[in-house]
Amino acid sequence: MSSTNGSDDRRGPSLNRRTLFAGASTVGALAAVATVLPKQAPEAVEAVEAPKPERGGGYRLSEHVKQYYKTTQI
Repeated sequence: MSSTNGSDDRRGPSLNRRTLFAGASTVGALAAVATVLPKQAPEAVEAVEAPKPERGGGYRLSEHVKQYYKTTQI
């Protein structure tokens, strides 16, 4: 004998229209709440500028450059 909600007792519950619409409305409500929540702006980070060289150039051996040089060694 089949049940009235469209599920088969041997295979477990099936996805019916009511469950589908309930899930879709939940996702829609969460998306609406996410757009209404205030966005938190990242804190401004002040860049510390080194003094410019007097004779031109401007190359600095920074930490990320040192890390790159380490990766190129054979």
